[in-house]
Amino acid sequence: MTSDARVNPRRVFVWGLVVLALLFVAVTGLSIVRRVSSAFGGERAPPRLDHEIVVERLREVAKLVATEMTLRDVVIFQQTRLGSTKRVLLVVTGRVSAGINLQRAEVHIDSTKKHIEVTMPPAHIQSVDVLNVTTYDERAGLLNPFTTDDRDEIQRRIRTQLQLAARQSGILEHADQAASKALTDFLARDGYTVEIKRPLELKPPTG
Repeated sequence: MTSDARVNPRRVFVWGLVVLALLFVAVTGLSIVRRVSSAFGGERAPPRLDHEIVVERLREVAKLVATEMTLRDVVIFQQTRLGSTKRVLLVVTGRVSAGINLQRAEVHIDSTKKHIEVTMPPAHIQSVDVLNVTTYDERAGLLNPFTTDDRDEIQRRIRTQLQLAARQSGILEHADQAASKALTDFLARDGYTVEIKRPLELKPPTG
C-alpha cells in the first residue's frame, strides 16, 4: 500500500509564522522581566541624596521638633507714687515653647563620602502661653490706684518672667539637643552620616 503524504507549503508557512511570533513574545517578555528586576532589586543603583530631598526632610522635622515647659513663678508688681504704694503678688503658671527655625539651616552634601553637614541656627523662644494667674496680695494706695496701664504692664512682666524662668531652666539647650538628635535620626538614612554644626557667633569689634 502506498501513501501519498505531501507537505502542504501553506501549512508550513503558517506554522513558521506561529513559531516566530512565540519566539518574539518570549524574547520581549524576558527583556521586560530583566528591566523590572533591575528597577526593583538586582542591579539597583546606590541611593543618592540631593539638596532638595534634604531640605524637604528638614521641613518635615521642623513640624515635629519643639520643646515645651510648664512653669510656675511668682510675679511682684510694686509702685510708689505721691507717697502712696500699690503692690500685687501673683502666682502664675505658663507654658513656654522653644524651637529652631530650620528654614535658616545651611545644608552641604558630600555624595562621594555619603556625608551631610547641617549648620543649624540656635534655638529661640517661640511662644509663651499664660495658663493661670492667682492673686495672693493686692493693695492699692488711696492716691495711687491700679490703672489699665498697670494691668498691661503686669501682663508684660508675667510673660517676661516666664521666659526668663524657662531660659534659666535650660529650655534652649534642651531644644538644641532635641533638634540635633531628631535631625540626625531623620537624615541618617541610606548609609549617610550626619554632622550638626552651629554658626559662629560674630563678636563686636574691639578697640
